[in-house]
Amino acid sequence: MERLRVAVVGAGYWGPNLIRNFRSSPDWDLVAVCDHVESRAVAARGPRSTVDVETSLDRLLARNDIDAVAIATPARTHLAIALQALKSGRHVLVEKPLAESRADAMKIAVAAAERDLTLMCDHTYCYTPVVQRISELIRDGVVGDVHFIDSVRINLGLIQRDVDVLWDLAPHDLSILDAILPGGFAPLSVSAHGADPIGAGLACVGYLTMPLANGGIVHVHVNWLSPTKIRQMVIGGSRRMLVWDDLHPQQRLSVYDRGVNLESTDDMAQRRDSVISYRLGDMQAPAIPEREALGAMVAEFAAAIREGRPPRTDGLAGLRVLTVLEAASHSLAAGGVLVPVPETRLGPVADLSEVSP
Repeated sequence: MERLRVAVVGAGYWGPNLIRNFRSSPDWDLVAVCDHVESRAVAARGPRSTVDVETSLDRLLARNDIDAVAIATPARTHLAIALQALKSGRHVLVEKPLAESRADAMKIAVAAAERDLTLMCDHTYCYTPVVQRISELIRDGVVGDVHFIDSVRINLGLIQRDVDVLWDLAPHDLSILDAILPGGFAPLSVSAHGADPIGAGLACVGYLTMPLANGGIVHVHVNWLSPTKIRQMVIGGSRRMLVWDDLHPQQRLSVYDRGVNLESTDDMAQRRDSVISYRLGDMQAPAIPEREALGAMVAEFAAAIREGRPPRTDGLAGLRVLTVLEAASHSLAAGGVLVPVPETRLGPVADLSEVSP
């Protein structure tokens, strides 16, 4: 099958990772790297390369040998670059977050839908083998009803100047939740608490609590100040419980046949007197293959374009993550009160002139 042609915009922190994976993919022909700093683009594409270097987005999009554009620039620039690329008729991949705000993300998603173009958000963790395996276990009913999820992402990390720890780290956890829960992640509301004990000007430690429609609950802990690095998610279900330890390569995923059983009754008075029993079964550690998630991500981007279907992490997935993040910011500013999370769906935007032909 003929390769699709792609250009990467942005050669800073994340761009080189996309460049490397597009260059090695059998689905893609990387034709150009665009960055306003020419030396940075040259360094990212590598020496003795046939890949062109562009310093002008207008000049890049005026070319006739590009099918798709991958955007790896600061979030504040995503709206303008994505809209310009979509208006030029290109499919678009955007690194997380999809945009700087929910309203901007909606404009990008509507622009792609209006033109029947593929819009994909680079939620990289969703393409790891372990997340795909967790998704299968939940989808196939092995876990049963999800009662709770605890996610911890902490380390002594880089203090950001433009976003707090929730906007820096929580998008990873929220995108994973969106990938593993059937129908996407749709909490009823969110309560956010944060602290800035070092005086950085933004929250360096953050906690999100989100009730689910089935009575379950999700808790996310993110932290830039921890002396140890932890990447762990515990998923409690009615049939099985899962523990994902991303820093344990020999046993990333553990499946526990353990739980609490309560005699079923609709009468609350009788339920209080019901007999509680504990299920203490075996633990299994399924074999999880090791492969780079970005390779699977760029392959999914190509497959979605060719098959004319939404990618696994489409614009709506990116929009759902931003919807939760914005509600969390409102809660944090209000001292941790529960803030409703709006339903995520494509609809009219405030100013369609920005996305019309």
